[in-house]
Amino acid sequence: MKEISFYLKVLLVIRSIVLTLLVLLLGLKVPIYAKDIDLCLFEKLKEALDDQTVGELRSLCSIEENVESKPEISERLEVEHLEAFNPYMIMPHKMNYILPISYTDNINKDAYNDQGNWSENLKNIEAKFQISLKVPLTESIFKEGDNLAFGFTLQSWWQLYAEEISRPFRETNYQPELFYFSPLDWQPAGGKTGYMIGLEHQSNGRAQALSRSWNRVYLNFFYAKGDFVASFRPWYRIPEGDKETTPEESGDDNPDIDEYMGHFELAMAYKWDEYEFAFKGRQNFKEHHGGMELGFTFPLSGRLRGYLQYTNGYGESLIDYNHSQQRFGIGIALTDMF
Repeated sequence: MKEISFYLKVLLVIRSIVLTLLVLLLGLKVPIYAKDIDLCLFEKLKEALDDQTVGELRSLCSIEENVESKPEISERLEVEHLEAFNPYMIMPHKMNYILPISYTDNINKDAYNDQGNWSENLKNIEAKFQISLKVPLTESIFKEGDNLAFGFTLQSWWQLYAEEISRPFRETNYQPELFYFSPLDWQPAGGKTGYMIGLEHQSNGRAQALSRSWNRVYLNFFYAKGDFVASFRPWYRIPEGDKETTPEESGDDNPDIDEYMGHFELAMAYKWDEYEFAFKGRQNFKEHHGGMELGFTFPLSGRLRGYLQYTNGYGESLIDYNHSQQRFGIGIALTDMF
C-alpha cells in the first residue's frame, strides 16, 4: 500500500504539472472539481487501509462522476465570461458544427438560372458547416460583468457530391457583428438574465444577380436557469433604399427580405444528461412567412458529439431568403449549442 501511495502521489504531481503547463501554454482552464479530486485522493491516502486498492479510493472520491459530468448551461455561460479575456483562448460565438450530409427536399435552382446550365446539376444532398468566433474588446464599461465584443460567423453550403460541376461552394454567408453584453440584476425564479445590443452585417459576398445582404440593429434578451436557456432577439433592418440590384447596376439586393425572415428570433436550448436540444424560430405574422431550426446533440467519443439538424421554411441561407424548403443534416458538433 505504501508503494501504491508513493506512485499515486507521483502521478498526481505529474498530472498537476501537466495541467499547469496547459493553463500557461494553451490557456486551458482547470475545472474546480478536478482540483478537489486531487485533494480528496491525498486525504484518502492518509486514511487508507492496507488492503484498499487505488480503484476503491477513486470510487470514494467519485472521480468518474465529477470529471465526466458537464456543468449546467447557466454555469457554462458564467465560465465563458470568466475566460473571455484570456489571451490564449479563441471563444466560440454561435454554435460550430460540420454536417457532411445535409439533404433538402427543394434545392433552389431558380436563383442560379442566369449563371449558365450548371444549376441543373445541383444536388439535393450537400455538406454544410458553420464557424463562429468572438473577440472581447473591453469589459466593465458601465457595470461589473459587461463587455463589448466583435463576433464573426461563417456558414457554407458545399455541393460536395456534385462531381459534374466540380463540387462548388453553392452559398457562403458572412456575418460580422459588434455587440455590447451586460448581465441584469433581475433573477426571476432564481434564473439569470442579461441582454445584448448589436449591429450586424450579413452578406453572401456575391455580385449583381446573386448578391444578397442586409444590415440590422438588434436587441437580444437572455434567460438561463440550470440546464435551460432562452433568448428573444427582435431586430430592425437598416434601410438601403427601394432600388433593386440589376445586372447593370447595384442597389438593394433583397428589399423584401423582412417579409420572409421576419422581425425577431426566439431561441431555446435544454440539456438533459448528455444530450442537448435546441430550437430557433423566426416569423413575420403579417405575411405568414418564417423559418425554424431544430437541433439535437449526443455523445460519440471523447469530446466528439454527434449533431442532428432539421430546418423548415424560408431563409436558411441568404440566397434562399425567399425560398421555402425542408432540410435534414447529420454530422459533428464542435461546440455547445448555446
